[in-house]
Amino acid sequence: MIATFTLVSALFFAISPALPSDALTTQSAAAKKGSTLTLLETLTVKGRAPKTGYSRSAFSHWRDPDRNGCDARNDILKRDLTNVVFKDDTDGCKVFSGELQDPYSGTTIQFILGKSDVDIDHVVALSHAWQVGAFQWSDAKRLEFANDPMNLLAVSARLNRQKGDGDAATWLPPAKSYRCAYVSRQVVVKVKYGLWVTSPEKAAIQRVLQSCPNFPAPTS
Repeated sequence: MIATFTLVSALFFAISPALPSDALTTQSAAAKKGSTLTLLETLTVKGRAPKTGYSRSAFSHWRDPDRNGCDARNDILKRDLTNVVFKDDTDGCKVFSGELQDPYSGTTIQFILGKSDVDIDHVVALSHAWQVGAFQWSDAKRLEFANDPMNLLAVSARLNRQKGDGDAATWLPPAKSYRCAYVSRQVVVKVKYGLWVTSPEKAAIQRVLQSCPNFPAPTS
């Protein structure tokens, strides 16, 4: 795990302000600089394993692996919402309301506890992860994955449910301006946890990154 973090950190560079006109030259330069494209090339490519044995409960989520006293769901709401109001007597943990600038749609969504249009999305979906390597994991590793802030985003509930367990080959955010960040996060998560990509998924990610070949892999 530490080695993977070192790899990701070493590959973090700023986005280049100017892009060469030739796509192949651009991708080659990006690889040398250490973009998301570079990380993508480190992933194994093979088909999905069967979904046999999968259960959402196999990934114990909304836990508190960082032991800050707040569950992962509320940690993400605190991170991603603005104008946050906390529920009384929860020590600043349980988010009662706030405002989300939804990355998937580009719209503003109001969050209200118990009647919200906001979900917390697993960017690499749990079911998808199961089929590309997580079926082999220990319960502890699946818990870590399901609660990892790198793999969690507050987003439109409607779009999260539309996505389901799709990968980049079957679903991308409607907001095209966010697609580079979206697939980059997926690549980083897959590298961190040793998951593989399917051939159609890799091709779809490469197509997205053609418009941002120097996009830096997020490190936190």
